[in-house]
Amino acid sequence: MLEGKKFAVFNVANKKSIAWAIAQSITKLGGEVIIGYQNERLRENVEELITELPKKPFIVECDASEDENIEKVAEEIEKNVGKIDGFVHSIAYAPSDALKNPFIQTTKDAFLTTMDISVYSFVAMTRIFKRILNTPASIVTLTYYGSEKVIPNYNVMGVAKAALEASIRYSAYELGGENIRVNAISAGPLSTLAARGISRFTDMLSYHKERAPLQRNIEYREVGDTAAFLLSELSSGITGEIIYVDAGYNIIGM
Repeated sequence: MLEGKKFAVFNVANKKSIAWAIAQSITKLGGEVIIGYQNERLRENVEELITELPKKPFIVECDASEDENIEKVAEEIEKNVGKIDGFVHSIAYAPSDALKNPFIQTTKDAFLTTMDISVYSFVAMTRIFKRILNTPASIVTLTYYGSEKVIPNYNVMGVAKAALEASIRYSAYELGGENIRVNAISAGPLSTLAARGISRFTDMLSYHKERAPLQRNIEYREVGDTAAFLLSELSSGITGEIIYVDAGYNIIGM
């Protein structure tokens, strides 16, 4: 389904990263991956993980907090791999206090940092990576239901995800004429490095399992496979959408 296609996936931190699950699904379906990691501290984790893939991928350090770094990443990918057929943005961050204190106590610095890393990085990567994309191309990012409804302790990250989802729609509108699609996956809770920073996250998992129509939590593989679908030509008529992979949790009113 993805044979002959190349996709960059940002950022992998460890084996429980959603980005890693996506990279595995891409390779399972015949695609080639380029894997990004945030900093040198995480490189060793990534080097160990990629031994599980059928072909050693090109890996690249990607600090998405600075446009100059993103520019450098685009140059490195084009130089070493050539043009790509899409990319995955799985990058988000909020200072720990902003996920523990009441939302209205969010500081200006914490608010701006969260928006910068979790939202603007997507805009910057879309703009900068556009020049190294083949067409047709597909861009996928990750969001969460806390963008629409109040999820206790998700706080400023919920506001950031709402902004990210709006950014998806505007990007899809502007890039559609160039045959570049932009979509997001709204994944149910998974025990990622970032998620474990949310206060009472284990309660969130239990609550989700109890109320979701499938009566379970989701698997990493399910998010990875959905991303692979959105990157593939099987989803060629889909853009600007939020695809829920949450065992049906979002349809429940009470």
